[in-house]
Amino acid sequence: MGLRFVLGKGGIGKTTFMLNEIKQRVQDNETSPVILLVPEQYSFEMEKNMSKLFQGEEKDKYLRSRVLSFKTMSSIVFSKVGGLTDININSSGKAMIIYKSIDKISSELKVYGRSSTQSGFVGSITDMISELKQYNVSPDMLENIAGEMENETLRYKLMDIAKIYGEFEKNLHENYVDSQDLLTSLGEKLQICDYFKDSYIYIDEFTGFTPNQYGIIKELLKQAKEVYVSLTIDSLTQFTYSKNDAFSRTKYTYEKLYKMASEEGVKIHTNINLNAENVKRFKGNEELQHLEAFYHAYPYRKYEKETKYIKIKEFNNLYDEVEQVAKDIVHLVREKKVRYKDITVATRDLNRYDFLVRSIFKEYEIPNFIDSKREAKSNPIIVLILSALEMRNRRYSYETMFRYLKSGLIGVSDEDISLMENYVLQNGITGKKWFEEKWEYKVNQNYLAEESEFDLEQKERINETKNQILEPIIKLQNKLDKKSKTVREICTYVYEFLLDINMEETLENLINNFTQKGDLEIANEYSQVWQIVVDILDQMVELMGDEKISLDKFMKVISLGFDEYELGLVPPSMDQVLVSSIDRMKNSNTKHLYLIGTTDGIFPLISKESGLLSDKDRDSLGEKGIEVDIDSKTKTYEEQFLVYKSLTYTSENLTISYPISDHEGKTLRPSIIVSRLKKIFPNINIKSYVLKDLDNSSESALDNITVKAPTFNELINAIKEFEIRGDINEVYLDLYRYFLGDEEYKNKLEKVVSGLSYTNQVEKVEREKIKQLYENKNLSISKLERYAQCPFSYFIQYGLKAQERKEYSFTAPDLGSFIHNILDIFSKSLNKDKLNWHEIDEDYIRSRVSIIVDEMVSKIPGFILNSSERYKYLAYRLKKMLVSAISIISMQIKQGNFEPVDYEVSFRKNGKYPPIKIVLNDGEEVTLVGQIDRIDELEKDDNKYIRIIDYKSGDKSINLTEVYYGLQLQLLVYLDAIIDSDRYKKTNLKPAAILYNRIDNPIVRSNEDQKDSVINEEILKKLRMNGLVLKDVDIIGEMDMSLKEGERKTSLIIPANFDKNGNIGRYTKGVTESEFDILREYVKYEVKELCERMVGGDISIIPCKNKNGTSCDFCTYSSICQFDTSIKGNIYTILNDKSDEEVIKLMEKEVKK
Repeated sequence: MGLRFVLGKGGIGKTTFMLNEIKQRVQDNETSPVILLVPEQYSFEMEKNMSKLFQGEEKDKYLRSRVLSFKTMSSIVFSKVGGLTDININSSGKAMIIYKSIDKISSELKVYGRSSTQSGFVGSITDMISELKQYNVSPDMLENIAGEMENETLRYKLMDIAKIYGEFEKNLHENYVDSQDLLTSLGEKLQICDYFKDSYIYIDEFTGFTPNQYGIIKELLKQAKEVYVSLTIDSLTQFTYSKNDAFSRTKYTYEKLYKMASEEGVKIHTNINLNAENVKRFKGNEELQHLEAFYHAYPYRKYEKETKYIKIKEFNNLYDEVEQVAKDIVHLVREKKVRYKDITVATRDLNRYDFLVRSIFKEYEIPNFIDSKREAKSNPIIVLILSALEMRNRRYSYETMFRYLKSGLIGVSDEDISLMENYVLQNGITGKKWFEEKWEYKVNQNYLAEESEFDLEQKERINETKNQILEPIIKLQNKLDKKSKTVREICTYVYEFLLDINMEETLENLINNFTQKGDLEIANEYSQVWQIVVDILDQMVELMGDEKISLDKFMKVISLGFDEYELGLVPPSMDQVLVSSIDRMKNSNTKHLYLIGTTDGIFPLISKESGLLSDKDRDSLGEKGIEVDIDSKTKTYEEQFLVYKSLTYTSENLTISYPISDHEGKTLRPSIIVSRLKKIFPNINIKSYVLKDLDNSSESALDNITVKAPTFNELINAIKEFEIRGDINEVYLDLYRYFLGDEEYKNKLEKVVSGLSYTNQVEKVEREKIKQLYENKNLSISKLERYAQCPFSYFIQYGLKAQERKEYSFTAPDLGSFIHNILDIFSKSLNKDKLNWHEIDEDYIRSRVSIIVDEMVSKIPGFILNSSERYKYLAYRLKKMLVSAISIISMQIKQGNFEPVDYEVSFRKNGKYPPIKIVLNDGEEVTLVGQIDRIDELEKDDNKYIRIIDYKSGDKSINLTEVYYGLQLQLLVYLDAIIDSDRYKKTNLKPAAILYNRIDNPIVRSNEDQKDSVINEEILKKLRMNGLVLKDVDIIGEMDMSLKEGERKTSLIIPANFDKNGNIGRYTKGVTESEFDILREYVKYEVKELCERMVGGDISIIPCKNKNGTSCDFCTYSSICQFDTSIKGNIYTILNDKSDEEVIKLMEKEVKK
């Protein structure tokens, strides 16, 4: 029996020493077993190293040595002596048993009673139990210690943990054993196992051990001839254990093993002190030698020379950082003949860099292996299964259904799924609506529009897709509907469901496709996940098979099972760059190391309290003699050892880099490692890439030449810079000539160069194409106004018919359409009932509105106002608003002598009025169609006066400046069309007003003493019509008799007032008859101009701008046009505010041209 420590600094050659000792031991024809014991993650690497030791005829001798981990050691021992009758359960099964245990005793828990049902709690308690088992703390020990705790919260917390732990142990040991139990049992079984008797055991790559592992080593010390333990320690003279020492962990391990061996009477041989020798890893590299010697030394000695092998690089962001690493690797491999396998890229937070490394290294054609395990739960197969199970509990919500549908595994095309998604969102399809025999909801976003043949075809296609996807879902849900289901039954249903959707065949095709494309990693992932699914179902049946379970609890258990699985991927090649987290680096032959993401708080990592026990809780347990894992403060100290290990990991070159901002643009600071290196190496090689775009040197240009695709991109960037600066490096001119001669890139380059003169301004569209896009030349006035706001926006909306996805909601446009329809139906119902506005009262209005609204809501399939109690209440509120608004309309009509004669008057073929025809300069005709909400008439002195009324749900008034620029044409065009129509040809028809009538239910201030008449006046005032009236005292008086009869000076009905002499007042918003004529003539002119531009293919990006904002403010197409005034040619049409008098003069000037 003997123990010998092999001690030395990082890179000194401890592993090499151990391997050489093993080789010598085997060559001496030693018959005793020779064992190399390493951590699990190092076993593969060490197997490779061991195989290299024995060449040719010595290969047979290699078989007499073995590389083991504690896990593989337990397999050997149990196979030799037996005793392992229980099934070894994995972490997934362990989590399921813990959930089952918690569920059983949750009512007994005092601290964790409520949190025990939360998803993260099972993970926390699983980690806690594993930790307690590692440190040989049993449930009884924990319960006893809990009783001694003075702190009540900690006492109850420990008692809860002990109860869950105890229940878990009881459930586990019915038939199973976990990996921690195996280690505990291993120490016991070693006592009766003679496999390691008189063996030579070499323990390498450990920094410390758990109590379980110490127990195993104790038994090995008793049996082996000699045990060698290598430890990374800087100094043999300062061996006092201190928490803030970077080597504290290994020094503690040394002391613990030394004491253990002494107590067991094991001879402790003289330490093998490798520190007396030069660090072999850094042979001939004085920079790395100096770094190893003085990074943790106080005081330190400066290295005054400029460094060649140690570099610091600074970048704008993580992307630039990874891309530069990729460039460096390409140059190393191409110019210095470095092998990919000699390069390691490491970071403390691999999650931040994983995706970037994958995408950028692929672009730079760098073979790599990212040593990280991905969660199985994010794989589409598992997403599909969980979505299928939770559909019912989530009431077939949009999120759940489309997580399932978008898995890519159900045999439905993406196009059909997207079409269905739009339809489902638009019509609010959830819950039982999914299972209606046939969907009859509208495809058209306008719920009042008639469905076209195309709409009906789309609806049929959507229904076919629905039936296809629902068949297996309905089959599964029917099975899940059965009462008193067991775990075995549900697992069977899930497996049958997967067979129903041909999952095995789908996966086989996917795996073959990925393999053929060379995506071996993804192919391997899908292969693993399918096996994981089968394993989980089998394990659930094994653990809980005949137990009754609710679907909700089944979901939680299977989710926990999937949570615990990680996808371990095997390196597909021997010669590849290793990308790893710093704590998992295991390429001992690394010659070039890139430590990326070296920022403050990340590396060294500042540990935070986590898990169920706080640092204070751990201290309290320690005071009672219970050893558990170290606290967060100690972990932060121990991080310094990881810093040391990483800085001494490479044999030739070390590059440390950091970004100054993260993915979101937040500022990052360099790590303390960077500042420490700058102190030790005052002339360290530092390069900043923060202002890399300003570097036009040949060296920088040559650095950008790597492989084709990224080099081509660098050339394009250089050409763009040339456009701005007028200067380009000769290197890029050579590249330009090279790519011009390359068949693959020639066309791309020519297109890019031609695109550099790009402006977002667009050319005219050919007249014939415009005709096809706009389908016919029937235009509405509102569309013309939209065109005037911005021709390009109009083109996108009505030419290309781009639409925002409509979701199930009741928007402002929906409200407007709804109100217009109710008012139209109500107004026409007066004629049916042979009534007029003067004869109706509020009771009649309330009754009719209620009937009309109810009929409309019920007759439209899936109408939103009938979809929920909330929307039904909105319908009730809308009834009240409409009753109020119609009552106001009634009052306004009763106040004057103008009578409504027509409602919803249409200008179109077969309409009440023919469409408005515009003859263009080339003789081509354009027709304008539209609809007027209401026309009122008055006959007076052999003249007939009309006023046009447009209902609006918000404030609106006539702005003559906007009329001038074509933004407000509607009412004036309609007025002109009616006056010129055949219907009034024999009538002396004159304009009286064009008005907007606001539909609302305004809130007015009042008190109990105010009369109804006063309140009504306030309401009338708030809902006064806005627009333009004829500046004629008599006609204004006919519109509001209270003015005519002198009851008031300011109208509550129209925008008009009289002065004290009975003349038209200054606050009247109106024009004279001749001015109305000018307005009518001008809108004809403006409409024709807009039509000429539109039909002529003008789709210019010219939005309007006034003092209140721009037409871009609420435009949904800004991401398409990318309008920006900083870009050449991007200008607004400025709407300069002018007085009405100025505008009319300008109009008069235009029409007289």
